[in-house]
Amino acid sequence: MITLKNLVLRRGAKVLLDGASCTINPGEKVGLVGRNGAGKSSLFGLLNHTLHEDKGDFYVPPQWRMAQVAQDMPETDMPATQFVIEGDVTLQLAREEVSAAEDSGDGERMAHAYMALHDAGEHDAAARAQALILGLGFRTDELERPVDSFSGGWRMRLQLARALMCPSDLLLLDEPTNHLDLDALVWLEAWLKRYEGTMLVISHDREFLDAVTDVTIHIHAAQLTRYGGNYSRFEDMRAEQLALQQSAYARQQDKMAHLQKFIDRFKAKASKAKQAQSRVKALERMEKIGPVLADAEFTFEFAEPQNLPNPMLAMADASFGYPPPDEGSEPTVIVRHISRSVLAGQRIGILGANGQGKSTVVKTIARDLQPLAGQITEGKGLNIGYFAQQELDVLRPADTPLEHMIRLVRECTAEGRLSGQPTREQDLRSFLGNFNFTGDQVKQTVGSMSGGEKARLVLCMIVWQRPNLLLLDEPTNHLDLATREALSVALNEFEGTVMLVSHDRALLRAVCDEFWLVSRGGIEPFDGDLDDYQRYLLDMAKQSREAQRQEQREQQRAPVVAPAAEQKQRRQLLAEKTKPLKKELEQTEKRMAALALEKERLEAAMGQPLSPADIADAGKRLKAVNDENETLEARWLELQEAIDAVGA
Repeated sequence: MITLKNLVLRRGAKVLLDGASCTINPGEKVGLVGRNGAGKSSLFGLLNHTLHEDKGDFYVPPQWRMAQVAQDMPETDMPATQFVIEGDVTLQLAREEVSAAEDSGDGERMAHAYMALHDAGEHDAAARAQALILGLGFRTDELERPVDSFSGGWRMRLQLARALMCPSDLLLLDEPTNHLDLDALVWLEAWLKRYEGTMLVISHDREFLDAVTDVTIHIHAAQLTRYGGNYSRFEDMRAEQLALQQSAYARQQDKMAHLQKFIDRFKAKASKAKQAQSRVKALERMEKIGPVLADAEFTFEFAEPQNLPNPMLAMADASFGYPPPDEGSEPTVIVRHISRSVLAGQRIGILGANGQGKSTVVKTIARDLQPLAGQITEGKGLNIGYFAQQELDVLRPADTPLEHMIRLVRECTAEGRLSGQPTREQDLRSFLGNFNFTGDQVKQTVGSMSGGEKARLVLCMIVWQRPNLLLLDEPTNHLDLATREALSVALNEFEGTVMLVSHDRALLRAVCDEFWLVSRGGIEPFDGDLDDYQRYLLDMAKQSREAQRQEQREQQRAPVVAPAAEQKQRRQLLAEKTKPLKKELEQTEKRMAALALEKERLEAAMGQPLSPADIADAGKRLKAVNDENETLEARWLELQEAIDAVGA
C-alpha cells in the first residue's frame, strides 16, 4: 500500500502539506481533489519521484510498476500505432534484451529473453495499441499516420493511449478528460472501470470522478483527508461537516439565501421534459450541497442584458463550413440546409460526435465564419458573448489582465457596443477583483498564469460586455470544480440565451433544458437526456465499426457494364493475367497457414519445462518463423494488390 505519515512538502516558500498522513490501499481508485494550487500535481510529483518530501515518511512499494500521461507535446514522425506501442515499457525492455541476447550468442540468455518477450505480449501488441487509439476517437485510416500530422489535442490523446498501453500497478492521471469529446470520455470510463491496479486521478469533471473512483482524498489547509466514496459522496459528507461548523455556517447565510433563491426560481420554471427533469435533479443536488458552494472562494454573476431580442437569431436554409483554401477549389460544407430559430431565454446543449460540426455551428453563429449558403438573421441589439475552445490562445501572453480590459473598453467604444458598463481604470480593477484578480495580480503577465486563471480572465471579459446570447464552446477545460460550480450558478441566473458545447455532463445537466444533435450533416432536436445520448454514442460507434469492416470487404468491387461478348473476352483476358498471381497467392497462403501452426506449437512448447538449450532452439526457430511470416504477409499484400489492379 501507499503510506504518507506526518509528511511535509514544500514548493519554494509555500508549504503544500504540513504533517499530512494518509493511506491508499492496493486496487483503490482514488480521486484527488482540492482548490487550484492546493498541491494535487505536487503530490503526483512525490509519487513519481520527481519531487521529494521535506519531512516525514513516504512509501510506495518498490516493485509496483507506474504509468502516467506525459504532459509534453510529442514531436515525432513515428506512426501513431508504433508510438503507442512504445508506451509499453516492459515490452520495449524485452525487445532490447532479445536483441542483446542474440548478439551475445548465449543460448540460456536467449531462452529467457524469448520467454520474457512472449510474456510481455509481443504477439498482440499492435492489436492492443490500435484498440486504445480507436477507443479514444481516431479513425482506422489514421492508425499509421505520423504523430506530427495531428493537432495538439489529438497528440495528447495519443499520450493518454500510450500511458494506458503500459502495464502498471499504479496509474496516475492528471486531467485525462481535457482533450476528449463525450464519446471518447464514455469509452475511457469503461476502460478505467476494468483497470485492476491502483489509480489516482486529478479531474474537474464531477461525473467522470463519480464513474471511476471509489475513494476521495481532499487536500485542504495543507492536510490530506480521506473519504470513502466517489466525488458526490465526498460533497455530501463535506457539506455535513461544514453545516456543523456554526461560525462558518453563519458567514454562509447570505450566499445560501442567494443560492436558494435561484434554485426555487428555476425549479419552478422547469417543464416535464426529460432534459428539464435532469436539470431539476442537478439543482436539487446544488441545494443539498449548498454549504460547499457557499464556502467556495469564487462566485460571479452575469449582469442583466440591456435588451432581449426575440428571436435572438433565425437560420434560413443555412449551410455551415469552411471557405475554399484557394481560388478554384470548393468550400468544405459540414452541415447544410439548417432552418432553426434561437429564442430569448433558451438553454440549448449542442451534442454531436467528434468531427460532426458542433464547433463549426458555434463559430458561424459567433460570426467567426460566414454561412456558405442561406442566411442568418440576427435580432436587433443582439450582443454575443463567445467563449471559443481556443480562446486562451488568443490572449496576449505579454499583456496583463488590466491591459486586456482596457483594450476591450477601447474596442467596444469604437464599435458602439457599450451598454452602460464602468470604464474607468479603477472600475476595471474592481471588476477584475470579482474574478479573483486582486492586488498585483491585475499587473501579472498572462503568459505566466495557469490555464484556470486564463479561463477566468476570458470569463471576466465576456461578463463585462453584458451579452444577451452566450456561445460557450468547451468553457470548462481549464476550470477547477469550484469555478465550474460558480459558472453553473451564474448561467442558471443569466437572463439571456445560452448555447453550450461541453463534455462536462454535470454542467450540461444543470444548465440545459433542451438539446440539439449535430449529426450526418444536419441539426435535429434530441428528445432524450444525457443518459440516452451516451447510449446513442455507443450504438453509433458500434455501427461505425461494422460499416468500416463492411467497406473493407467490399472495396474495389465495382460492377462492370459491357456487352456479353465483351465481358466474356475480358474474363478470359483477366483469367490469363491473374492465373500465375493467384497460383502464387494460393501457395503463399498455404505456407502462412503452416507457419501459423508451427508458431502455435513453438509457443506451446516454450510454455512447458524445457532445458535452456531446447528453449534457445525454440526461440530461434520462433524468430525465424515470425520473420518468414512477415515476408510472406508483405508478398501476399503485393499479390493481392496486383490481382486487384489487373481486375480494375
